[in-house]
Amino acid sequence: MSEQPEVLFAEVRKQRIVEMVNGNGRVTVAELCREFNVSSATIRNDLRELEEAGALKRTHGGAINKRRVSYELNTYEKEVQNVEKKRAIAYAAVGHVHPGDSIAIDTGTTTFEFAKLLDEIQNLTVVTNDLQIAAYLERNTNAYIIMAGGAVRRHFHCTAGEAAIDTVKNLHVDKVFIAANGVHIKKGLTTPNMDMASFKTQLIECADEVFALTDSSKFNTSAFISFAPLSSVDVLITDDEADPMFLKEVKAAGVDVICAETKDQQ
Repeated sequence: MSEQPEVLFAEVRKQRIVEMVNGNGRVTVAELCREFNVSSATIRNDLRELEEAGALKRTHGGAINKRRVSYELNTYEKEVQNVEKKRAIAYAAVGHVHPGDSIAIDTGTTTFEFAKLLDEIQNLTVVTNDLQIAAYLERNTNAYIIMAGGAVRRHFHCTAGEAAIDTVKNLHVDKVFIAANGVHIKKGLTTPNMDMASFKTQLIECADEVFALTDSSKFNTSAFISFAPLSSVDVLITDDEADPMFLKEVKAAGVDVICAETKDQQ
């Protein structure tokens, strides 16, 4: 038991190292030693583990950015990627929402496309931590909206942290529509950010039914932190370019799969 705080600090430290590398492009061992008040041996061990995870690339005396598992595109960058697939997934997902439902909507560009289709569904209760989704629903629907409080993640249009979790942890919804940066058979649903992982886990725990909205580019990849096993998902909604062998494994895990057609989704 006495080692748990040290283990937790190590994970937080490594997450912070990744954030520093992604933010600055590179860091040195000396800088990291000063930042975390630990030895160079500890930092070098962290860097080795992070390189093995694909989070960065070690260099002589430090590390440089490797835009992979722990790099998270911001909302503006995500908006221009796989637009047709996201819209197709959104159309497939909205058919599972009925008048009077209480739903939770995770932050994300695919979930925003989904939220834009809710305007004709009456008497909805919607819980979200996405500022853009909440604003759209407030302007265009009669839904009762519960906005998760907390610190705003600049450039990601959402809130996160303990305050956001506290908002939703005692709520109960019929369905949650969740996003993920990676979907892996063994590692489950993953995301690059620890605060977002905790919030996503809480959203899943408060829902009777879990829908994962992820385009096929996310499959068989993993980001920094797992926030839910694949078995926690009831329905995976993706696009029709998904690898059939991967989907076969998903179905074997007990998850229903819906492949949305990407044609004519405007």
